[in-house]
Amino acid sequence: MSLLEKIKPKFWDAEESEGLSDFRQLWYLTVLLTLEVTLAPLIFMTLADYNVTQKSVESEILLRTSRLVSNTRRSVSFFLDERRSALNFVVYDTPFSELNDPLGLASILENLKKSFGGFADIGVIDAQGRQKNYAGPYRLEGIDYSGQEWFREMVEHGNYISDVFMGFRQVPHLVIAVRCSLPDSCFYVLRAAVDTERFNDLLSQLEVSGQGDAFIINHEGILQTPSRYHGKVLEKISLSVPKFSEKTEVFEGRGAGAEDVIIGYAYIADSPFILMIVKKKNELMKSWQTTRMKIAGFLAVSITVILFVTLGVATYLINKIYVLEQNRASIMHGMEYSNKMASLGRLAAGVAHEINNPLAIINEKAGLVKDMFTFRKEYAKDEKLIGIVDVIVSSVERCAVIARRLLNFARHIDVNVQSLSLKEVIHEVLGFLGKEAEYRSISVSVSVPDDMPQIESDRGKLQEIFLNLINNAFAAMKDEGKLDISAKQENRDSVSVTFTDNGCGISEQNLSRIFEPFFSTKTKVGGTGLGLSITYGLVKKMGGDIRVKSEPGKGASFTVTLPIKADQKEKGEDIHASLIGG
Repeated sequence: MSLLEKIKPKFWDAEESEGLSDFRQLWYLTVLLTLEVTLAPLIFMTLADYNVTQKSVESEILLRTSRLVSNTRRSVSFFLDERRSALNFVVYDTPFSELNDPLGLASILENLKKSFGGFADIGVIDAQGRQKNYAGPYRLEGIDYSGQEWFREMVEHGNYISDVFMGFRQVPHLVIAVRCSLPDSCFYVLRAAVDTERFNDLLSQLEVSGQGDAFIINHEGILQTPSRYHGKVLEKISLSVPKFSEKTEVFEGRGAGAEDVIIGYAYIADSPFILMIVKKKNELMKSWQTTRMKIAGFLAVSITVILFVTLGVATYLINKIYVLEQNRASIMHGMEYSNKMASLGRLAAGVAHEINNPLAIINEKAGLVKDMFTFRKEYAKDEKLIGIVDVIVSSVERCAVIARRLLNFARHIDVNVQSLSLKEVIHEVLGFLGKEAEYRSISVSVSVPDDMPQIESDRGKLQEIFLNLINNAFAAMKDEGKLDISAKQENRDSVSVTFTDNGCGISEQNLSRIFEPFFSTKTKVGGTGLGLSITYGLVKKMGGDIRVKSEPGKGASFTVTLPIKADQKEKGEDIHASLIGG
């Protein structure tokens, strides 16, 4: 038997009978409604929590990125403003003559390095763009800057912070320059080169989550500081230059590898720089991915548990209802069957009594006629007349036997435990079915040993059991079938009677269900499925057992095992019935 057959509910293959509901449809309805009521809120709450949590995590990531960009922008702005303010202080605090003195300018550079750091050199440039004085590691006196863009912008705006460039030294650096007016309406420029190493350290020390990258670009998208994933200094980044905004902005975008990234940026005021922080969204969402898997796992486990509990409880309850409904219907049909049998019994008893009265008169008159013919010499030797009288007497005796059978059948309504001969009871039952067997050419053989012990039982119940089994065998056989009835003593306490036919047989699928109430393979031809069920109940009530063996196409064999001595339960029923009848 397959696992499916083992766990299949009892009602699954049950056919809808009169008085029984469609339990499979009831099971479907119960399961679906229960699952809908339990799973719908669970799934809704899980999805709502999933969306809220995901949005919360994403919002937190954007907020943290914005905060990091804002803090870093302030640090970069402070770095640049600090050095520009230092140059302004030098300009306004130091006489021009001292700035033109090489030793004085060298002393100023040394103080700037000690105080602020990051300064590489410093120079004084006249209004024509020529460097008049210089302090630093290179020989840059006399260089003409008048043709360079930064000098023209500085003259126009008064101060200047350059992009990072290589310059004459071929080392990445940036320039901070301030202009100072002279009394003769002329001006000079104090220009300082700032190493980008300090600039780079400021960004490299940032703790950027999600395999993030912090770097600075100019307005053309040229890297001003090294980047982990987007190129080297003075290379163009693969990302597009973000649009101008006075405040910090954060948005989701696509990286070079078409991966989702979180981009935060800020334009640094009074400089050509744009601070950018780029984070990989998948890395940032890893903690959320773990939470999401836990939520999905919780939902899956919850649905599985609810499903199994719902199926189990629904199946258990519907099975209980099915069994109770079967028992109720079985009891109702049993009562109907008992009433029917009682009515038939009363009818049979009435018919038998009505027949017995005229039969007694006919028998008496026929005996009188025979006596008269015997004493008169003219009739005593007339064999024909005597034969006619004998035929009348034998016919009366035959009718009397039929009447006695009817009276025995009528006693079904009363429980009467007595000592019975199995052979006699079997032949009594066959007496009712003899004509059908003769009409259908069914061969019936009875094999009961002469030394078979008598049993204590109720004649009516025993007749009903044998009658149902023989009727069942006749229904399974075609014309010219064969029925063998044999009996034997099983042991000291029990005997068995076996009914073997060569009919259509019973399939293995139906073999385990034939004793269930209302189960019948002949519902289309009027079968009720109660015959074998009632037989099974009667045998069990008598303290016996019934077994069946069958193969499709090879007939069936029913064996009824009965106790030789009636048990106390059956005797108690006999006393109870007697009290009721008395």
